[in-house]
Amino acid sequence: MKVLFATDGTKYSECAISTIRKFNFTFGDEIKIVSVIDMALPLAVDIYSGYLPSTVEIEQSSKEHTENVLRKAKEQILDLFPGTGIVVSTEVLIGTPETKIVETATAMKADLVIVGSHGYNLWERLLLGSVSDSVVHKAPCSVMVVKTSAS
Repeated sequence: MKVLFATDGTKYSECAISTIRKFNFTFGDEIKIVSVIDMALPLAVDIYSGYLPSTVEIEQSSKEHTENVLRKAKEQILDLFPGTGIVVSTEVLIGTPETKIVETATAMKADLVIVGSHGYNLWERLLLGSVSDSVVHKAPCSVMVVKTSAS
């Protein structure tokens, strides 16, 4: 089985990792963990602070943070399945999250995509969009959207 797990390092992704433990992965199964850096997001910068970070600095900082998120997720997943021989890999992607997740699922011929749900209400979805909703409708395979309890 080939699984693509998309994480953003939030509590919603943590909940998805908890759900992954319910799977029965065995030797040869693959889990690819990805996190997407969306450099198109607008930045709120105080123009009066006297310092405007360059996009290179922002991208480097984002990449370092994302690599840490991926490393932690990989360690957690490997701890769930010791000695099973599953293959866990990670990749930092840059672009629009829903597009990159679907492209990666297609390229790796994934059997399943797992994403966490932020639980946005109707207005939040309209304003912010829903990555999980877009992935559900565009992915070439089944998609598991893991919800967490409201808090």
